[in-house]
Amino acid sequence: MWLLLAFLSAALLGFYDVFKKHSLKDNAVIPVLLLNTLFSSLIFLPFILMSREGSLSSDSLFYTHSYGWAEHKYILLKSCIVLSSWLLAYFGLKHLPLTIVGPINATRPVMVLVGAFVFFAERLNAWQWAGVVVALLGIEMLKKTSSREGINWWHNRWIYFVILANVLGALSGLYDKFLMASPANGGIGLDKMAVQSWYNIYQFFMMLVMLLVLWMPRRRSTTPFRWTWTIPLISLFLSAADFVYFYALGQDGAMISVVSMIRRGSVVVSFLFGALLFREKNLRAKALDLLLVILSMLLLYIGSR
Repeated sequence: MWLLLAFLSAALLGFYDVFKKHSLKDNAVIPVLLLNTLFSSLIFLPFILMSREGSLSSDSLFYTHSYGWAEHKYILLKSCIVLSSWLLAYFGLKHLPLTIVGPINATRPVMVLVGAFVFFAERLNAWQWAGVVVALLGIEMLKKTSSREGINWWHNRWIYFVILANVLGALSGLYDKFLMASPANGGIGLDKMAVQSWYNIYQFFMMLVMLLVLWMPRRRSTTPFRWTWTIPLISLFLSAADFVYFYALGQDGAMISVVSMIRRGSVVVSFLFGALLFREKNLRAKALDLLLVILSMLLLYIGSR
């Protein structure tokens, strides 16, 4: 069950990347990210209120547990990690082709894999290891493909932004496992709805401060903000993708290293839209890189059955 949920989360995440790229085109990053956190907060706020008032049953999938500062401090830390990752990712995606950023994001599960070995003692079988190796091969080929577009991986700061965003994203993925694993399994056993709801709310207030302090004073000398219909869709699809992702991690036997790898299958959706909607270049060479990523997903799936 958790494998199917991971694939569903990957599809939703792919559309999230597409809407994000469309929203950031010739647009100011900080206001777009602020609105993303605002709409995400508004999606979950009713569940918090209904849970507190008792109008939502504790058996409901959307029931949100109430916690004190002892638990909220862990959620606040997650907000800081995720928001840092998002800021770097948004700036990187704005300046790089979607067909390059997507496959770079596929390296995140490899980072998660190392962390899963260290913190959760997870082990991969031969099929799963083959999937990791094939994914790394695809990323190596992408470096050569992107050089045809004048993108030097070692001298392009936006590449570094995306890579660092993925490092923080991998850290967030490992932290998710810690947050939601039971104390008997080395975690603190937080409710997934509480984590998802409150980390979005905390991020909104952080972004509001950032908007007022960093963007507003310089808004006339930087890229102006413009509204586009895809901005609320960023929040909608991300919230759905994360909800399914958290639900998958809560299933018995779920492996964070495998779930994170499958979620990177979102590159399939983003690649197709990068080709059809954004008319990006060197698609034939990038398609080969993409096939290797897809193959790695299949190997992981076979190894996890």
